[in-house]
Amino acid sequence: MKQFTVNTFVRENILALQPYISFRDHNEFEAPVFLDTNENPFGTFNRYPDSTQKKLKNKLATLKNISPDQIAVGNGSDELIDLIIKIFCEPKKDAILMMNPSFAMYGFYAAINENKVVKLDLDQNFEIIKDDFIKIINELQLKIFFLCSPNNPTGNSMEDIEFYIQNFKGIVVVDEAYIEFSDKKSSIELLDKYPNLIVLQTFSKAWGMAGARVGTAYTSKEIIRLINTVKAPYNTNSLSQELVIQALDEQDQFNKNVKEIINERTRLKQEFEKIECIAKVFSTDSNFFLIEFKDVEKVYDSLLEQEILTSKRAPQIPNCIRINIGNKEENNQLITALKNITS
Repeated sequence: MKQFTVNTFVRENILALQPYISFRDHNEFEAPVFLDTNENPFGTFNRYPDSTQKKLKNKLATLKNISPDQIAVGNGSDELIDLIIKIFCEPKKDAILMMNPSFAMYGFYAAINENKVVKLDLDQNFEIIKDDFIKIINELQLKIFFLCSPNNPTGNSMEDIEFYIQNFKGIVVVDEAYIEFSDKKSSIELLDKYPNLIVLQTFSKAWGMAGARVGTAYTSKEIIRLINTVKAPYNTNSLSQELVIQALDEQDQFNKNVKEIINERTRLKQEFEKIECIAKVFSTDSNFFLIEFKDVEKVYDSLLEQEILTSKRAPQIPNCIRINIGNKEENNQLITALKNITS
């Protein structure tokens, strides 16, 4: 990529902002007496969490083969998406680009920040049309491109991601919330090559920790410094940090769970192809399917009556429902319910 200087894309008021720095977390002590932050001396969680998330970042750095200074931890990926938009996009002036259909929260947080949302329509197979991408980025001034791969709600991975990072004249955020279910390589491997790249991952999906609300951003040290400047001082609580650290020490269980979900994905695909009310099952690299039904309203209502909760994507994606992969028993309930629906 041609010379990229991150500060030229950052809002002026953010560049002038002084971060909150916890004296405690930026110094080492042997036997401290904590009388500095008005905490209650009693209780299990009476102390503020480590605002720098040192232990967690060190573990992630080893796992991802990057520096801890290239990692930010957020209260879910949602917080990181919000912060990235606030750092780079001037309200009422700047615009973001996102795929359509894709994860709605990119547009939601941009709208909160009073930024224009430009949507790049995907083709019938939910792939990016490169000519359309080039046309849009040449015609419009865009600050951030949110590229979700595997994409939500379609499930497919985007091809040739490096092409979009190379050509976009701004910040490219590759959201890899579902990457562990895919056989594609993570874009983290491209960080040294592209200073405009931010990669988002989460512990909510493959790691089975949605309730802990922990997301991660991997990018340049310069962009991490900006995220740390803007984020709330204690944005990730102590319990969530410890739970994630424990999970990282249990790789065998993680691998087992992911493998079981992928096996169930294969089994479900085979079962879906036999079911009368289903018109099409789209390919997926994720832990969910996008399915086109012959009568989407009938199917959705029938499943809901049986307390099987799914995500109706119609009318945005005509006749489609997104259904995520449960455990074997839940999946069997789904199959039985769908087989009993006649078109």
